Amino acid sequence: MESSLFSIETLVKKIKEEMFTNFDLYSFVSKSAYDTAWLAMIPSTQHCDHPMFKGCLDWILNNQKEEGFWGELDSNGVPTIDSLPATLACMVALKMWNVGGTNIKKGLAFVHENEEMLLREKQHNLPRWFAIVFPAMVELAQETGFDVADNLNGVLSHVFYKRQQILKMDGLVDNYHYHPLLSYLEALPSTSDIDRQVIVKQLSDDGSLFQSPSATAYAFMATKDRKCKEYLQSLVRRCPHGVPPMYPMDEEIVKLCLVNQILVLGLAESYKKQGLQGTNLNFIPAKIYKDSLTFRLLRMHGYNFVACAGSFCWFIHHEDILAHIENNSGCFMSAMFNVYRATDLTFSGEYELEEARSFSRKLLEKNMMLRNEEDDLVMITNFRTLIILLLYRSNMSYTFHGLLEWIILIIGFGLKQVTPILFGLQSLLIQVKPVVNTKLQNIRLSCLHNDKLMKLAVENYKFRQSIYQNELEEVKRYVWWSKDWCLSDMGFGREKTTYCYFAVAVSNNLPYDSIIRLIVAKSAILITVADDFFDMKGSLKELKYLTEAVQRSDGNGLSGHGKIIFDALEDLVSDIGNKHLHQQGSDITKNLKDIETFASWFVEATWSNNGYIPSMHEYLDIGAISIATHTIVLPASCFLNPKLPNPKLKCSQTITKLLMVTTRLLNDVQSYQKERLDGKTNLVLIHFKGYPQSEIEDSVAYVKEILEEKKRELLEHALMDDRFNDLPKPCKLLHLSCLKVFRMFFNSSNLFDSNTELLDDVKKAIYIPPEYQISKPSKPILPFPSKSEKKLSKVQAHQVCHFAKYVGDRAARSAHRGPGVAPLGASGAAPRRG
Repeated sequence: MESSLFSIETLVKKIKEEMFTNFDLYSFVSKSAYDTAWLAMIPSTQHCDHPMFKGCLDWILNNQKEEGFWGELDSNGVPTIDSLPATLACMVALKMWNVGGTNIKKGLAFVHENEEMLLREKQHNLPRWFAIVFPAMVELAQETGFDVADNLNGVLSHVFYKRQQILKMDGLVDNYHYHPLLSYLEALPSTSDIDRQVIVKQLSDDGSLFQSPSATAYAFMATKDRKCKEYLQSLVRRCPHGVPPMYPMDEEIVKLCLVNQILVLGLAESYKKQGLQGTNLNFIPAKIYKDSLTFRLLRMHGYNFVACAGSFCWFIHHEDILAHIENNSGCFMSAMFNVYRATDLTFSGEYELEEARSFSRKLLEKNMMLRNEEDDLVMITNFRTLIILLLYRSNMSYTFHGLLEWIILIIGFGLKQVTPILFGLQSLLIQVKPVVNTKLQNIRLSCLHNDKLMKLAVENYKFRQSIYQNELEEVKRYVWWSKDWCLSDMGFGREKTTYCYFAVAVSNNLPYDSIIRLIVAKSAILITVADDFFDMKGSLKELKYLTEAVQRSDGNGLSGHGKIIFDALEDLVSDIGNKHLHQQGSDITKNLKDIETFASWFVEATWSNNGYIPSMHEYLDIGAISIATHTIVLPASCFLNPKLPNPKLKCSQTITKLLMVTTRLLNDVQSYQKERLDGKTNLVLIHFKGYPQSEIEDSVAYVKEILEEKKRELLEHALMDDRFNDLPKPCKLLHLSCLKVFRMFFNSSNLFDSNTELLDDVKKAIYIPPEYQISKPSKPILPFPSKSEKKLSKVQAHQVCHFAKYVGDRAARSAHRGPGVAPLGASGAAPRRG
């Protein structure tokens, strides 16, 4: 175990040095084979038989996947659809400079073997960018001499037809697409009749065409504009071996995505607040995404920005923007997903966030039904599954500490059917991996950095599993096989040893060596047994004797089950007190013995025995104590760092009272049917009795409304240190973890009372090790052949110059054989240019 901990600490140190010393934004971003290929096609202005950026050509030669393609794999290890245009572009670049014959053969083989399968998978839901780019790459490949369109007339016809539709409907530059048509300049047909002035007019101040390397490369070849050349030179100096799909990139989004990735992996350290900027309609999705992600991360870490809520929801105050979002909702899926997640952190009275939550939910549900995948900003694998998790079950995402938190999310949502998808570590992590869309390719964390983070997350997960396995066995020995008492021999009630330990293990990110997990688990187990004794076994006389014995800390006169429970309680209190004296230097045994819970159980038993129906306020006063969450959380908080002050072991703090009420309400919403049959009372039943003309569902809704308000108040107390400093931060977060546990057990159904429902999840969380396939390292970069190694023949040099001239003239041509127009005729096959 020590060696595992050492390897984790070593890896943490290495990652910190490599990733966070001299932070290089572009080292975190995967390269775009497609854009790199277009830069590799640009001939030198001095010698047209040599590439202007031979480093880009070197990158292509050395970054082909073993399967023969250039591009990315999806979460199932299958090439993504963008691998088709990327592979074709790379093949054209290699053929243009007469290098990489083996690479070309492998690429062509990949296209022939996989083109139809990849196209048919997306045939009825083709992304807009693909319908624009792929036909152009097919035509360019065929012009270069590659046979890539045979036997694909039917499926290609559909792609070309969709391009026709897009070209007819969209303007070159408009306010309705995150990437207007002109950002695909290199893929537009010659029939678009775009002259030099149109291109130059749309160049940004930095010389780029919509920050697209490929479009700018084509713009330079078409116009020879000095600003374009300077932009491309700056890009290659910044990224000499392979370029990103966008340059310059929004550094804030990349940093925020990186922070989010580290948080999700359970590897959070710290991050720095960044300012945000807004732009025009084209960039509304990016701004909303960035604003909402920033808000969520800052609020999770206790930053108190009251104005942050308003600025984050700025779009709801603009009718024209709301209309634009609704009319183009498919392009806002990831932005609305992030808005919905951010509003999980809504505090009481933040009505703008409630409005934003309602709006985002409406759009997500709409596009879920339509299966819309037109999002132009961020790609999230298994997006539909994540939306189901967030929309239809709960809003627990605000407190994720990492991998184990996803387990609680899934269980709490009751989505047993998606467990196999999410419990495989690779699928689990890929779906939350930050992937920001450009016009063509998705900006991902680079394989190098992501694999190191993944390796660290896997090692951390496995190490924790080994700890959890040992601790669970200790809890079982303590509960089942004690010489003085044995709770497993009680003969009644719920045996929840494994459930109780599982809940505390996965609900927080306590240090490896923390004894809090054992304290909480043992306390929860004993409370479950004692609660069952009061509910179903003990006579009123036995319950009275046990309650009085606990109050005076003297078990004389007790016998049977009451004696066993009392002895177990005394043993646990003594154990906790001794540990605190040894570790913290003070004796809290007397404080621990001041237990109100048994008295509250006795009151409830008396109510049930006498058929008494209390008022709602009377019930909540007792029910908040009988749920016993304070009995679990407060003693455990004494072992945190900084710890809970001894005088605060009583449940006098607001956050503790809120925890007691919310957990009671969660329990009541799920248990009212069972308690109705057992003749017991419950807040839902008390409210329903007061309104006999209403439906029971109305009473459930009423209690849920109170619950939601109390949860928001609890969340605010837990996260906002500057406003509520009654308890140390770790103590507040332990309160929040307790709430998460109750939501896991009682959010969608009463899972705690099930003997089998969670067993598979326990195995996957504690016993089954995660799996993740680390990416294979790239081959060392090979240089572009020198003159001494290989010279282009005069014929080949002439071909290169001719190709460059063709590309330069193409933007101004107005030929009738433009891509995707005339050739579609009857067959719809891609045109072949001679």
